[in-house]
Amino acid sequence: MNDYIPLSTLNDFTFCPYSIYLHSVYMEAAEDIYKATPQTKGTIAHQGVDEKKGSTRKSDIMSLPVYSDEFGISGKIDIYKQDKQLLIERKNNLKHIFRGQIYQLWGQYFCMREMGYEVEKLAFYEISTNKMIDVELPGETDKQELLGFIKQFKAYDPSSTSIKINLNKCIHCIYCNLCDKTESDNVYT
Repeated sequence: MNDYIPLSTLNDFTFCPYSIYLHSVYMEAAEDIYKATPQTKGTIAHQGVDEKKGSTRKSDIMSLPVYSDEFGISGKIDIYKQDKQLLIERKNNLKHIFRGQIYQLWGQYFCMREMGYEVEKLAFYEISTNKMIDVELPGETDKQELLGFIKQFKAYDPSSTSIKINLNKCIHCIYCNLCDKTESDNVYT
């Protein structure tokens, strides 16, 4: 499974493909070099699921490792409520749901289905507002869209692909201060 794409990077790739490269460069560095306040808050908010303390219901499965041979993806889900056949991705704060976040949830869904789990509902849970946001199950067109996106991900080569600088995105990137493509600082410094 070393060649499998981590589910968590699907959203990052839609934000900026180059950030995946920067993540691989800095992943061995101390997190305080590049992690910004939103990521730190997200890590803290996620601890309950990661430590499997986010629910006391025996029918809830938390932090389950998942994979899909068909999609070439792997990762962990946040919560699967077996009694409701509901897969939930927790986010600390969701002002807007981006396509990459949808890809991440769809990826988890397809992994779960391939592993034999019945998933009939999808949702994001916004921790900061205690709000559940329903997401439609992906259809065949959505599946093909995700497969096409994964193909783009696998074909990405930072040395041969021109980077389109979007200053509004760059200043919200945790790697902005370390990026060789912009001279801006992120808004978190």
